[in-house]
Amino acid sequence: MSQHAPSAPEISGAAFTVGVVAARFNPKHVEALLDQVHERLRAAGVKERRIVLARVPGSHELPTGVQLLCRRRRPDVCIALGVVVRGETRHYELVAEAACHGLMQVALETGVPVINGVIVAENERQAAERCGGPIRKGVEFAEAALEMAALRKRFSR
Repeated sequence: MSQHAPSAPEISGAAFTVGVVAARFNPKHVEALLDQVHERLRAAGVKERRIVLARVPGSHELPTGVQLLCRRRRPDVCIALGVVVRGETRHYELVAEAACHGLMQVALETGVPVINGVIVAENERQAAERCGGPIRKGVEFAEAALEMAALRKRFSR
């Protein structure tokens, strides 16, 4: 998603169960994303009891966490939240790429749409802008989740 994200359609989330898997690594940033996701889902009518939260150590573990949640709870959609910030090595690229591929694989295998809410930032400033600052990525992730849950319901009939 970019700064030029499409405007989100108005979708009632009252009938949806939304899984959220959040990494514990980079907690300040991930918690800011989680707060935005939660706020937007509740504003769309998703009931508190139908937001299922699971925690994993870091972004590399997100695909496994999402897969376990999808198999056990069968949510209408799942959002994976993590933040990977560039360090002195290429490790951040490897983690981000593995998470991206793993999340797509889980979505295709389970049939549950998975929103890749992993922020990959060059530095702490970029991460802060996208997580708790003026670029509200958590809201975008929640809106994408609502849209994909509605699409899944539409084609499940």
